[in-house]
Amino acid sequence: MAISYDLEMATSSSPEQVARALLDAGRPLRLFEGSVTPEQVSRDGAVTPLRTWVRVYERNPAPWSPVVTDLGITPTVAIGFGIYKHDRIPEQQDELVRLVTGLLDRVTGDAVLSGMETIWLIRRDGELILNDRDDIWPENRLATLPRPYRRKALAFSEVMLPDSAVD
Repeated sequence: MAISYDLEMATSSSPEQVARALLDAGRPLRLFEGSVTPEQVSRDGAVTPLRTWVRVYERNPAPWSPVVTDLGITPTVAIGFGIYKHDRIPEQQDELVRLVTGLLDRVTGDAVLSGMETIWLIRRDGELILNDRDDIWPENRLATLPRPYRRKALAFSEVMLPDSAVD
């Protein structure tokens, strides 16, 4: 079982173009072997040396998706990340951040990175906004990011249950 994160992007780029850009971002970091193709990343996904699984796919969110309703972003492409939960989670998250940063440098459009119901970052109209939680963005991760960015509390809205539904 893995811990899942998604980078959802509203972009004019196709999933194949995003998969190519992902490989272009990851190869200099030695995260993907030369034999990994954009087709493989789009079909089956690829695995990094730390065992993070990465897959690019077309995204057609439901109109009630929190990314659409809460953030006003209607993604067309998404990148799913599966963090191997039994080993080196912080290092895999660092790897994920480096991949996302490299991808955002190569692919235009609005984007949101989230996982486990927590928003890590949003890029809207070219502005990068990071969650203000220091446990998500320790100094070593912040140092890998391009400037400028700003930090603020980021969260999906909570659905309130009617009083009668609460035990």
